[in-house]
Amino acid sequence: MAVMPFASAAMQMPPTSQRSATSARSQVRWTAFCIIALTAISALVVTTTSLPAAGSGLVDGLAAYDAGDLRAAATAWREAADQGDLDAMVALAGLYEAGDGVPASPAMARQLYRRAAARGHPVAQLNLGDSYSRGTATDLPRAYLWLSLAAAQGRTWPAARLRDITARMSATELSEGERLLTNWRDR
Repeated sequence: MAVMPFASAAMQMPPTSQRSATSARSQVRWTAFCIIALTAISALVVTTTSLPAAGSGLVDGLAAYDAGDLRAAATAWREAADQGDLDAMVALAGLYEAGDGVPASPAMARQLYRRAAARGHPVAQLNLGDSYSRGTATDLPRAYLWLSLAAAQGRTWPAARLRDITARMSATELSEGERLLTNWRDR
């Protein structure tokens, strides 16, 4: 029996005695079929191992968000965030910040951003730093801390925001921001 590399028994050519007069053409078709099948299976394996699993809170939340069901997105992301999913924390914080699908709560948004930012999520660090740089609870030294950490990961937007707030900071605020950053790095 002619055996193709990586082919299963079901994908092998029939014995020569069972081949018809057009066996050369049949063999080419069979070989092409096997190559296509193996390529499709390989692509499926690569795709499914590199993406979040279907049914994960993050994926479910994205599907609900795309469908316009913000409450379902919030529920899915809350469950995933409770399991430690940093992307879900950031997505849920965005809903709280905007009041989409959940009551608007800048405090809850900051809490979620802070949880993800403390674990190194650069978007959470950017959003947390940005939230400290505006609004009624402005804290420029804390904004400096979080934007500095995000910028240190090579992100350009936090670096631009950091330049903006540094220009607005007093010498005392800048000194406090640098102290917070040093303490964060030394912990």
